[in-house]
Amino acid sequence: MIYISTSPVKNHGKILNSQPLVLASTSPYRSELLSRLRLHFKTAAPDVDETPLPGESARDTSLRLSRAKALAVAERFPDALIIGSDQVALLDGQQIGKPGNHENAVRQLQAMRGKTVIFYTALTLHNARSGETQTGVAENRVSFRMLTDDEIESYLRMEQPYNCAGSAKSEGLGIALIERMEGDDPNALIGLPMILLISMLKNQGTSPF
Repeated sequence: MIYISTSPVKNHGKILNSQPLVLASTSPYRSELLSRLRLHFKTAAPDVDETPLPGESARDTSLRLSRAKALAVAERFPDALIIGSDQVALLDGQQIGKPGNHENAVRQLQAMRGKTVIFYTALTLHNARSGETQTGVAENRVSFRMLTDDEIESYLRMEQPYNCAGSAKSEGLGIALIERMEGDDPNALIGLPMILLISMLKNQGTSPF
């Protein structure tokens, strides 16, 4: 796990920050995870091109995009704490993004069966008021079962995970595709590294307690 902090504010165990909290995402999965902290927040769609740069590693892509999303939304919320997150999957040295449709999802899962995929889920917390930015990435290794073509087709027809990197929702029926998982934070697979986020929020004087 990487954890980078730029001059965070120390809260010494108290909630000192009343800044608005904005999630730079319209993902229902990220919203559901963030709502578990019982903090009031808004959501906003970032307008960011998610195409990897030439020669860019999967980890670096996720970090760059999480930061880009937070900064894009910060322009609309100049007084807020902005949460940006991005997930990139890596299989056999190649980045895997969101399939977008059924045919691409079939190809992804066929390539992933019997193999281990690394999911990098990056997080940025940007204080638009002060300009302070914290970034980090959670890494999870997911080993997939040796799936048959019929199993892949059945799963995709039932869950249609076409907006998920790697074509599998671990929080849903996709767990049936997985043989083993290991990593920093199981929430990160769903889309938001909650353990990292809580630490970053506390550094900015915000806490659910």
